[in-house]
Amino acid sequence: MTTARTWRDLDAASLQAAYSPSSCIGGNYQPFVQAYAQRSAQAQARLAFKTYAYGPAPAHRLDLFLPPAAAGARPPPLLVFIHGGYWQALGKDQSAFAAADCLRQGIAHAVIDYTLAPQATLPQIVADCRLALRWLHGQAGALGFDAQRVVVAGSSAGAHLAAMMALPAASNSAEPGSAGCVHATVLVSGIYELEPLLGTTINAALGLTLPVARAMSPALQPLAGFAPSIVCWGEVETDEFKRQGREFAAGLRAAGSACQVFEVAQRNHFDIVLDLARPGTLLGRAVLALLQGS
Repeated sequence: MTTARTWRDLDAASLQAAYSPSSCIGGNYQPFVQAYAQRSAQAQARLAFKTYAYGPAPAHRLDLFLPPAAAGARPPPLLVFIHGGYWQALGKDQSAFAAADCLRQGIAHAVIDYTLAPQATLPQIVADCRLALRWLHGQAGALGFDAQRVVVAGSSAGAHLAAMMALPAASNSAEPGSAGCVHATVLVSGIYELEPLLGTTINAALGLTLPVARAMSPALQPLAGFAPSIVCWGEVETDEFKRQGREFAAGLRAAGSACQVFEVAQRNHFDIVLDLARPGTLLGRAVLALLQGS
């Protein structure tokens, strides 16, 4: 009987390629980053939004977009987006590309900044995001959205952070958790077990040790009580990103959590997230159903 290959069987070059999502698209992902920035700038120019400080650090900022209030109507749900960039790039100013789609559907939208590595460790980045979620939840009434309908979405490293937000407990940490602030999650092309990154250049800025990588891996934490979720990835992704998504989704289902799982045809690691709240797309339909049906 032949034993199935795992990431542990990959040599250094193969492991690096497996966790380099641009390896599937010829190496140049900058056009997608430019699309994020362009669409976000258009949203900021055309839509009303406010920037809030959710904590004391310079990066503790979020932008909130609200749909027009209707007299007597129920407050809208909120879709929170946590950006990717391997925890060391991008920010809220490149992350508002779903704002117009959200507002057209009567959904509030928040995009958050967090302190990037190497200025922050991964546990500190997770703490930043938890602080942002708790701040949003506590301010919901004053800001004008429904605190009981907060859906947290993330792409790539942002999907990891979104998953950390929904863990039933703040694992291996004394700082307060945020699971009670999260109604559901949307996890796009994420990494849920971090140990494979120890053997890649990605870890140069992160400085992960094995104990920290395991403590910061949502796939290795207790998942009973995890919020209902969408777990998805693009067709044009590395086998490792697909495996991570499949295995985390299986873990959620085994723990009794509701989980939609799908691969999006003809989408890659970078463009799939542009469908986040776009009607008529597989991901957009699922996200809007999750928000509007809550």
